Amino acid sequence: MEKVIEKNEPNGDLKSLISEKQKTSVDFQGKDTNKMDKETFSSKVLEAEDTLYRVAKTILLCDSDCDDAVSEAVTAAYIKLDTLREERYFKTWLVRILMNVCYKKCRERKRIVPYDEYITSDIPDDRPDYSELYGAIRELKEKFRMVIVLYYIEDYSVEEIGNLLHIPSGTVKSRLSKGRKQLKNKLKETEI
Repeated sequence: MEKVIEKNEPNGDLKSLISEKQKTSVDFQGKDTNKMDKETFSSKVLEAEDTLYRVAKTILLCDSDCDDAVSEAVTAAYIKLDTLREERYFKTWLVRILMNVCYKKCRERKRIVPYDEYITSDIPDDRPDYSELYGAIRELKEKFRMVIVLYYIEDYSVEEIGNLLHIPSGTVKSRLSKGRKQLKNKLKETEI
């Protein structure tokens, strides 16, 4: 429930009264109930754009599926913006929504991407060629691949990854260790 503190202004117009109510709207715990505006939402989404795409790419193989998943996640986030508890956790909250969308797409499609499509996927020319590394990461089981990408590429802490994936920090550390060992073995195999 929400209580509204009103100012009694005898000659105030409706517009100023509404804006005054918005400024003084508080919940019973004394917290401001006003949420993030469109401009802030847009700027935070743009800041997280690369992260969103890389996270989607770790779950989905096809670039167009990644684009669709990111679009769906941003739309869902905007619709559910009132469920965001603290603005400082926006990026983590958005990545979690994206992961759920990606898993949903995987369940719905259960399809295999043809090898030709994977090989011809667009790789930006301005970046160094890490195709062997990316290929090795793609070969990891998803549970290892996700923590490796979030930790090393997206710079999330062990605790943040644990919260994001709903697993203990010890499990994150274990998966990182096992993932590193598997990557090392896969990269050694490609050198030979």
